Amino acid sequence: MADEELVRVIEELCKSKAEEFHLIGYEHVTGQEVWECVSEKYNKTGQPELHELVNDILSLKVMKFMNFMTISAYKGTQF
Repeated sequence: MADEELVRVIEELCKSKAEEFHLIGYEHVTGQEVWECVSEKYNKTGQPELHELVNDILSLKVMKFMNFMTISAYKGTQF
C-alpha cells in the first residue's frame, strides 16, 4: 500500500470513529483528535503493523478518548 493511500485510509477511519462519537453525544470530536489519541502510544513503541493500527482506531472507547483530552488540556496541548 502506498504511503498516500495509507494516510487516506487512516484519515477515513479516524473520521468514521469521530462520527461514531457524534452519534452518542460527543459532537465536537474530530478525526484529528482521534488520531492524536490513538497515535500517542506510537511515540514510545514505534509504528505498528497496519492491522494493529486499524484495531486501535476502531476499538477506541469514549472513556479513553476523554481521558486523553483531559490530560491534553492540563498539559496545554492544542490540536
